[in-house]
Amino acid sequence: MKILRIGNAIVDVICKVDENFIKENELTKSTMKLIFDENEFKKLLSNLKIEKTVSGGSVANSIVGLSQLGNKVGFVGKVNDDELGSKYEDGLKKENVEYFYSKKKEKLPTGTCLILITPDSERTMCTFLGTAGKINENDVDSNAIKNSEITLLEGYLWDEGDPKKAFEKAIKYSNKTAMSLSDLFCVERHKPHFLDLVKNKLDITFANEQEITSLIDAKSFDEVVSFSKESGKLIVVTRGEKGAVAIKENETFECDVLKDLKIVDLTGAGDLFASGFLHGYVNKLSVEESLKKGTEMSSKIIQQIGARL
Repeated sequence: MKILRIGNAIVDVICKVDENFIKENELTKSTMKLIFDENEFKKLLSNLKIEKTVSGGSVANSIVGLSQLGNKVGFVGKVNDDELGSKYEDGLKKENVEYFYSKKKEKLPTGTCLILITPDSERTMCTFLGTAGKINENDVDSNAIKNSEITLLEGYLWDEGDPKKAFEKAIKYSNKTAMSLSDLFCVERHKPHFLDLVKNKLDITFANEQEITSLIDAKSFDEVVSFSKESGKLIVVTRGEKGAVAIKENETFECDVLKDLKIVDLTGAGDLFASGFLHGYVNKLSVEESLKKGTEMSSKIIQQIGARL
């Protein structure tokens, strides 16, 4: 298997909202808020029109992208044996993703993420993790990890206790480990841990400019480049309109964004960028070619609603 991904199994519920909805509910645009009360989540959703529902989660979005590019891939994520859990599993199988998890009845329902799209195409997320946030080391198949070229993890796994053990088990058995920093607030919650991972345990790190700048308390992007070179690891940074950069040892590679795109929804842009880049990486393309493939995939996804092509 080329890549095994371990992350939160979340059903995405996509809705369009105006700016007032974001302000009235005290949300921070373009970030992800964790909601721990199921009733609070249901209340938030109650007055909204649902545009689309799809099996999601950051890592799952990336793994589907890789499957669509012709790679043999797998996914580990915890769902309940309920209606949404069955839809989630079926959704991955239809995309030719091998799902390494046998669902059973759990105390909590399958995780759900409310994706709020404002008129400027930005997305703000409210996530009720449900049983997804209870994944632990017993849910992770060590043989599946050993038989994969790369294991991809997501920073969101650090938001609850049990998943950290699953995270650590994955790193222990991985041939190569990649990780997405996931979200600015996630980085700020776990900065010392993430910094240790990037420096000492990860082979590849994916981040946007805001996340990596916060991680190392950088005052300029030059400091990000210097840090990445000193780490000796492969660090890949998306920079919005400035394109994307990959730093590997003493070399820096850049790729511009594609022009004249009709941007509809930025949901999944980073996820699909990672799938394109990793497709290039595991198929022995150059770093520059991998950056271009990542840019191509992210450019496609932002021209439609949702995080699946």
